[in-house]
Amino acid sequence: MRSGLKITTAFLMWGAISAGIPAVADEADKGPAPAPGPAAKAATDAPKEPAPPPSVTVIGAADARGILGRDVRSTAGENMGRIVDVIVDRSGTVRAAVIDFGGFLGVGSRKIVVDWSALHFGQVTNKKESITLELTLEQVKAAPEYKEDAQIVVLGASGTLQPLQFDH
Repeated sequence: MRSGLKITTAFLMWGAISAGIPAVADEADKGPAPAPGPAAKAATDAPKEPAPPPSVTVIGAADARGILGRDVRSTAGENMGRIVDVIVDRSGTVRAAVIDFGGFLGVGSRKIVVDWSALHFGQVTNKKESITLELTLEQVKAAPEYKEDAQIVVLGASGTLQPLQFDH
């Protein structure tokens, strides 16, 4: 009986909404509705412009792929881990990738951050192909561990350290 009441209530609400009548559910539970202020009245009096349609870009399956979870290898073919996150700056520009490095089945692994320009994507559209990192296994082993909400040390292929500059 109770489920029949729920179905009937849902059907009536759907009908009221589709007819343009505001649906009211459980008014007793909500208490008295606040009186609309002058700003709300002005907003309802103004004709509403339909939102412009969003722009759409179609990217072919052969042209792009996601990279999270993709294997990373050194130029010598050594396993360097897999990409687990991407670091962007305040403007949204991709600056680095977080690589889950080392360990076996997640035990003993650690995350390091490498400069985006140190990665080469080659045949990234082929899921079986790995991404190449311009660093040696020794450099990656010596990299400091990435920790959430701490300063990020980004390992670059050129061997130089440059802090990210932000306008404060």
